[in-house]
Amino acid sequence: MTQAKLLAKALIRNSNNPHLAWLLFKRSLIINNFNNTPNDFSSIQHCLPLIIPILTRAQMFSEIDFLHHHFLRFPTPPHHALYSIVKLLTKQGHIRNAFSHFQSLRTHFPHTPPSIILYNLLIQTSLKQNCPNFVSWLYKDMIYSKVNPQTYTFNLLIGGLCDSGRLDDAREVFDKMRDKGCEPNEYSFGIMARGYCRNGLPSKGLELLDLMKRMNLVPNMVIYNTFIASLCNQGKDDEAERLVERMKEDDLAPNVITFNTRISALCKAGKVLKASRIFRDMQLAELGSPLPNIVTHNLMLEGFCREGMLEEAGNLVMRMKRDSIFSNVESYNIWLLGLVRNGKLLQAQTLLKEMAGEGVQPSAYSYNILIDGLCKNGMLADARRVVSLMITGGVSPDVVTYSTLLQGYCRRGRNVEANKILNEMIRGGCLPNTYICNILLHSLWREGKIAEAERLMQKMNERGNGLDTVSCNIVIDGLCKSGEVDKAVEIVREMWTHGSAALGNLGNSYIGLVDENRKTCLPDLITYSTVINGLCRDGRLEEAKKTFIEMLGRNLFPDSTVYDIFIYNLCKRGKMSSAFQVLKDMERKGCNKTLQTYNGLIFGLGKTNQVFEMFGLMDEMKERGVSPNVYTYNIVLSSLYEAERSEEATFLLDEMLQKEITPNLSSFKLLIKIFCRTGEFRPAQDVFEIAISVCSHKEVLYSLMFNELLSGGEILEAKQLFEAALDRCFDLSSFSYKDLIDRLCVDEYFEFAHDIVKKMVQRGCRFDPAVFIPVIDYLGRRGNKHEVNELTEIMLAMSSEGEITNIGHIKDKQLNRGRQHRDSGSDWQSILHRDDGSALAMKTLKRVQRGWGLSNLSLSQAQKDDFLE
Repeated sequence: MTQAKLLAKALIRNSNNPHLAWLLFKRSLIINNFNNTPNDFSSIQHCLPLIIPILTRAQMFSEIDFLHHHFLRFPTPPHHALYSIVKLLTKQGHIRNAFSHFQSLRTHFPHTPPSIILYNLLIQTSLKQNCPNFVSWLYKDMIYSKVNPQTYTFNLLIGGLCDSGRLDDAREVFDKMRDKGCEPNEYSFGIMARGYCRNGLPSKGLELLDLMKRMNLVPNMVIYNTFIASLCNQGKDDEAERLVERMKEDDLAPNVITFNTRISALCKAGKVLKASRIFRDMQLAELGSPLPNIVTHNLMLEGFCREGMLEEAGNLVMRMKRDSIFSNVESYNIWLLGLVRNGKLLQAQTLLKEMAGEGVQPSAYSYNILIDGLCKNGMLADARRVVSLMITGGVSPDVVTYSTLLQGYCRRGRNVEANKILNEMIRGGCLPNTYICNILLHSLWREGKIAEAERLMQKMNERGNGLDTVSCNIVIDGLCKSGEVDKAVEIVREMWTHGSAALGNLGNSYIGLVDENRKTCLPDLITYSTVINGLCRDGRLEEAKKTFIEMLGRNLFPDSTVYDIFIYNLCKRGKMSSAFQVLKDMERKGCNKTLQTYNGLIFGLGKTNQVFEMFGLMDEMKERGVSPNVYTYNIVLSSLYEAERSEEATFLLDEMLQKEITPNLSSFKLLIKIFCRTGEFRPAQDVFEIAISVCSHKEVLYSLMFNELLSGGEILEAKQLFEAALDRCFDLSSFSYKDLIDRLCVDEYFEFAHDIVKKMVQRGCRFDPAVFIPVIDYLGRRGNKHEVNELTEIMLAMSSEGEITNIGHIKDKQLNRGRQHRDSGSDWQSILHRDDGSALAMKTLKRVQRGWGLSNLSLSQAQKDDFLE
């Protein structure tokens, strides 16, 4: 024993020098050679738990193999020592080495199996390290050796089968436990319950509760909570409620975990009000419920924030502060994220500063939440200031920080600043990964900065950030969008043999660097869908079909996205029968119709005016649980506009509002045009009022409504709307104001026309001076020479300064559905020379010209220089 102690001390002393430790152990092993005495063998055996970990840490597995074979050569091999090596290797996590040793021992000593404890350890570790073949071999060897399994053994096997998704096999093993002499315990039932719930079958798993009762076992809190959580996650709230009542019948009072489980599931399902009622009940002592803990409060806070209920969330934060439980970084981060997601960026910045004042150190995640919100709202300078604040606070920016900033700048095309961030990141010791480089690469290609993109790819290789499939996909997408589809197709085919080196086909200088990378980079489904989309967009459908067949030959199977590309492009070209053939193949291959599928088909039917069939597809969407989006409705509205079917348009608007699908600007424009086209101006104006309440006072809405009213002969309504547009200082280029003035004068509303012209001048609007002519005529006939001279002076000043920028005429449209205006430019010249009573205006112009001493100004030359251009 003294020798064993001396050896043990020597091994401990040299544990950081594994080679010396092994030499000491080996010397003791060889010198003694056990002398065939139990004491000598005991000294070696006692030191095995010391030497094996030393050797495994140093990856000296050949020395452990030597030890294994050395023991086997003994006349009476020490089984216990050999199995100890297996046990020690297993506990160190080296299951493959342990299993190899174990198989060797079972071959040499088939009739001397180890204890069930070692079998259990090997099975448990094999499952943890995802070695199911080892588990199967061990179980068969155990049965062959007639080693009786324990309930724990079966629990391990059942757990492993459940975790690998083999629920039916797990149930079969569970049911046969009793045949093997093992009674399932509450852990066995708990494992099966978790298996059913993870596979989305909590209702089926509830039969286990009845089985437990038949076996005189009482389900524990963990089993009940597992089922309750799963039922809540599936939205089966009533079943969860009944299970809680069943718990009480089993004399199990629901604990705070039970309540937290229900609240969490309800909040995730958007049922925050129901969750808040449970939360409120927990605070009522008379109901006997457990008091909510910090986790409960955080769950409710997150739920309120996710649903945009900031008032309720704010009240909860105040109560948490009052109760001194709003004091950890997790709670602050939830509230911070809620404020940012709901656009309350100023409050979020204040909260971040408050954290430091309250003694709560913000984490990198805290800062990143705010930085992300600021970047997404274009507040890049503010985001940079938060990064500075972060560094000042002793928190180093991480990969997420830099990637967020990079995306923010790239999203706005500010690639120079994005490149600076990349360099700053490297200087700060935070090396950019391929993902971050790909963000900048994508932005450069999107902006068409090919040379800069190539330089970035060179740097990526130089710094060891090899180009991956995503990098190649970015390049391929850029080529397709810039019209170089053939080059993109060539790169995809080369990728199968050369990986990212296929990008050398771009003809740039970095091919050698890419080749040195030696990184496998193969095309994926996104690669092929990008190329197929590019070919289809160019109208090369046959080539797209061949590429699709090539993809199948590479064992890449299409998803709905690929099929949707074909369907949309066929529908775009009016090939509806071919589109429906593709749809049949899509469904035959097990790909479900998506929203994009339906939108493509509806678009195609709309192009061929098959309105009835469009509504049929929308009904099918609803039956299949695919919700139409605003673009779906816009496609249908566009077809209804062409067909002049305002009644269905009204129905669609009502449906959109009922489904809480907010119409966008295009929706409102289509609706206004539909109603105006059928002469229903009152509904059109109602839609206009809704539109400005949803989309705010957009110039495009005012000009559309004005032009439609004017075209429909609703002169006074058009005049009223135009005055409102003037009050909002809109650009008048899209308003047919000249036609309004003409119509007012024709209809003898001269005063209205005069007022509008004066208002246009007072507002400093830029408009065509020809607008003055009919008003000058009117004032001249009334003998109002002062105002005639005044307006003529303004008109000449505008013409000489070249300020005619707004045409103000309805183009390609008929007033009153009759008179077509052929002139697309200024009416200045034609009005001056027309023979319709405008002679007075012409005379006045010449008189004022002489009066100003401008007789040397050639009127025709001014017209040519200032207006005809």
